[in-house]
Amino acid sequence: MSNVTRLRHALPLSQDINLAVSALDKAIAEAVDAAKSAGLPQGLIVGLLHGHAHAQTHQMVIE
Repeated sequence: MSNVTRLRHALPLSQDINLAVSALDKAIAEAVDAAKSAGLPQGLIVGLLHGHAHAQTHQMVIE
């Protein structure tokens, strides 16, 4: 896990990281809004987000 950075040790965060986090947050919020508008059940949306979070965590642990 040498490629994982603990953000509390990297503070203050660079402008590039702040922009990337903001863009990611905006994209996720827009995707969730679109899914809700399309009528997807809230539980499915939450399940998909949880699954992706779990998969990304697994990749960090393995690599």
